[in-house]
Amino acid sequence: MKILAKNQRANFDYDIKNTFQAGMVLSGPEVKSVKNGNVSLTGSYVTVSPAQVSLINCHIGPYKYAPNEKYNPTATRQLLLNRQEINQLLGKEKGLVIVPLEIFTANRGLVKIKIGLGKARKKIDKREYIKKRETNKEIKKFL
Repeated sequence: MKILAKNQRANFDYDIKNTFQAGMVLSGPEVKSVKNGNVSLTGSYVTVSPAQVSLINCHIGPYKYAPNEKYNPTATRQLLLNRQEINQLLGKEKGLVIVPLEIFTANRGLVKIKIGLGKARKKIDKREYIKKRETNKEIKKFL
């Protein structure tokens, strides 16, 4: 499992409670571009409807060896989840947000995305998170 892109701010800005793995519907040149690392999750988010789950505003750059006429790098992309997972996301409690965490390749070379269901942290919570992280670093230094 190779991580191709990671949302650095997701774990800092959100308290992730549950994670899901979903497949991504991509064209051939998009897959090659993602596997080359030409992808960014900053500013992207996930929407859920009863029919489908969509990844919005994820930037996948054009593959340099493919003809890229009329290519939209931030197009809406469909995510593949089973019915139970979609119902679980639809029935989430109020105040929870669905955030993309990382894009990776699965065991057969398929491109997958890990999405998280979490609650936004307030400024005070972020400060506490930073304090915990710093104390853990110092503890590891002495061990």
